[in-house]
Amino acid sequence: MNKPLCFVIMPFGTKPDPAGGADIDFDAIYHSAIEPAIADADMEPIRADEERTGGIIHKAMFERLLLCDYAIADLTTANANVFYELGVRHAARPRTTMTIFARHQPIPFDIGYLRSLPYTLGKKNCFGDDEAPALRTAVAKKLRDLRNLTINEAPIDSPLFTLLSDWKPGDIARLKTDLFRDRAQANEQLKRRLAAIRDKSKHENTRQEAHELLQAFRKEIEPVDAADAVTIVDLMLTYRALKDWNGMIALHDAMPEMLKRQILVREQLGFAYNRRAGENKDLTDRAEALRILTEVDEQQGPSSETLGLIGRIHKDQWKEALEAGESIAALGHLDQAIDAYRRGYLADLRDAYPGINLLTLLDIRGDAESLTEKSRILPVVRFAVEQRLVGTTSDYWDHATMLELSVLENDNKQAMKHLAKTVAIIRERWEPETTARNLKMIIQARMVRGEETDWLKQIIAELDKRSA
Repeated sequence: MNKPLCFVIMPFGTKPDPAGGADIDFDAIYHSAIEPAIADADMEPIRADEERTGGIIHKAMFERLLLCDYAIADLTTANANVFYELGVRHAARPRTTMTIFARHQPIPFDIGYLRSLPYTLGKKNCFGDDEAPALRTAVAKKLRDLRNLTINEAPIDSPLFTLLSDWKPGDIARLKTDLFRDRAQANEQLKRRLAAIRDKSKHENTRQEAHELLQAFRKEIEPVDAADAVTIVDLMLTYRALKDWNGMIALHDAMPEMLKRQILVREQLGFAYNRRAGENKDLTDRAEALRILTEVDEQQGPSSETLGLIGRIHKDQWKEALEAGESIAALGHLDQAIDAYRRGYLADLRDAYPGINLLTLLDIRGDAESLTEKSRILPVVRFAVEQRLVGTTSDYWDHATMLELSVLENDNKQAMKHLAKTVAIIRERWEPETTARNLKMIIQARMVRGEETDWLKQIIAELDKRSA
């Protein structure tokens, strides 16, 4: 027997706290409380996922909003996508929509009439084992109550249906809802399969199997332009996890035009061209990567993500020029890399990626002005990472950044401490490869300056083992 579908409308990943506190980890809230609560109510969860496509409001999202039996919307942080989707749901469904929000969070309007369910985030916005049971229990009870009420007729929870008594959108054919259910369940299964492939790619003994499974998956979803947008983007990120740059580029070429125009997709395409250039030494690939990302930068304005990728291109060009003995060209590329990372750092001080790369290149350049700037910026970057470590579930890049900061400060003990934490949460092979690459640049500069580097070589060896 089919279970009722419950659509969850909430942000993905970590999001800034509008009240100025630590970032909020919405994935932790979903996986530890909301998802199990839906299962407790004997329903099947489907999570809103347009963020994975760079914010595309796509057909599948509208289907989920209109056709899912129940919906939960988390209003915390006043996320624009959440409010838009809640509005669509309220315009189409008079009942079975519940809203939740974190206490002490600013909401841009009076939500009293929505009868929203408040929950506690926890100290420093760290939603954990102390907070999850209460939210899980409350959500499960509310869903069970709604389900019991629908046997007769649940109360109206849509403000539109409450205020406009003659508002009557057309009924949706039962055939349409059955087709939607089948497709929604199939898409959830595809996401689980891609996640399993990414997991296999992490282990040397199953890596070849991961490539074969991904190749079969790609053939299965043909034609690509008919597949769900979220599945296509998830597939692109799975190619990235397997370091299959050709696969990423070929998939992009087969995408529908609307998806090709999305910033997230264009950033990943630039990433793929640059990584492929690092392997095949094709200058046209490097130029194409820079063209794509520069165009994104010009169209959307400064972004820490885009400028971080542009900085990486110039950094790679700097290294290649050094290896070719072109010292003047190398200096030019180094200056361009520093400028890109500086712009990315200033675009969002909370994003440590451009900040740590800026610090690394300033340390390598090594002149008095660069070292002064490094000393001024380093505490700010450290503070940004420490805030993430305190307030959210930390990821690879948080600990890798703390590792690099410790290296830049010549703190051997702290570097080893953060190395242990870093290698424990590696998700994709290219992550330790990137960190090791940065540390190798630092070690080369320090060897030229006659500094001791044996302890740093040990760290690099550990990272290299995990990126092979």
